Amino acid sequence: MHAEAPIVITDIAGRKVTVQRPVKRVLLGEGRQLLAMSLLHPESVSLLAGWPADLVRQDPTTYGRYRERFPAIERVPIVGQGSADTFSIEQALAVRPDVAVLSGGYGPSVASADVVSRLEKAGIPVVFIDFMARPLVNTAPSVAILGQVLGREKEAQAYIDFYNSHRQRIADRLAQAAPKIPTVLMHAHAGLGACCNAPSKATIGAFIDAAGGHNIAADVLKTPFGQLNLEYVLSKNPDVYIGTGGIHLAGKGGLVMGPGIDETVARKTLAEVVARPDLADLTAVRNGRVYGLWHIFNNNPANFLAVEVLAKWLHPELFADIDPEASLKELNDRFLPVEMQGTYWIELTRSEEGHDAGP
Repeated sequence: MHAEAPIVITDIAGRKVTVQRPVKRVLLGEGRQLLAMSLLHPESVSLLAGWPADLVRQDPTTYGRYRERFPAIERVPIVGQGSADTFSIEQALAVRPDVAVLSGGYGPSVASADVVSRLEKAGIPVVFIDFMARPLVNTAPSVAILGQVLGREKEAQAYIDFYNSHRQRIADRLAQAAPKIPTVLMHAHAGLGACCNAPSKATIGAFIDAAGGHNIAADVLKTPFGQLNLEYVLSKNPDVYIGTGGIHLAGKGGLVMGPGIDETVARKTLAEVVARPDLADLTAVRNGRVYGLWHIFNNNPANFLAVEVLAKWLHPELFADIDPEASLKELNDRFLPVEMQGTYWIELTRSEEGHDAGP
């Protein structure tokens, strides 16, 4: 295909969208999707026409690292604060993008009909991707869509092959071994509020099934996330406790982990969460099967790392040879212009091997 020819892309919402390439100015509906663009393009910041402030506000560590590498990021126009209701269509139109890439996590979604209509009426094609609603289903096709938009199909396919190979080795081994399936409580934003906010089968909860676990919240929740009452959690008494956390929980009594966070901080805050009376009596806590996972894996094309980590936690003998740290290193070395550095997973008690957290 000639680089200057228009291309018809089927986006993740099933919409056929005509995009004129080469695309030089991208409007992001969600700032953190810069990380997905960066997998495919080493100078992704140079393509930003405008973006919301969610990455700037919610992950200042990652933003700061991108700013060190790409100082021009400070001059990218802000078109919203990181939510659908603060997204300014006037500001979005003013930055004159070649294409708008929307995802619905912290910005306009497929339900934002007015935003989509006004962009399209101004001649700006709108393309939807998704790493959050159905992460394990939509990550590979979303990366492929970004590759088409950016004219980086080869790079997109390289990442998809890498991603699928890591996913497949977990799936194949589970299918072959058919191990006993442990029950799991995934406590979302652990330590923030009463026990227990939890995901169902969608979003971050999808990783539990993929790693060979049974999510106790999925038995009762009808929504992607919901509140489990303590009586239910105690009655199910899950085999494994997994708290999710992030830097957004710093100073709020929650599990603090993610970019720039030392593993000692993550382990300490995890210990404080499960020491509370509502959780301390769980069998998982008494048996030391307590773990922490970076919550933003629920909106990140590197979510295969979460599946690898969970598989090791849920089936330590079956996946003894799987090394998520090595996978993260390969991701950084091969694909990312700005490395992921921090604590993205943690065990409450240090394993004998010492492979208990991201670098």
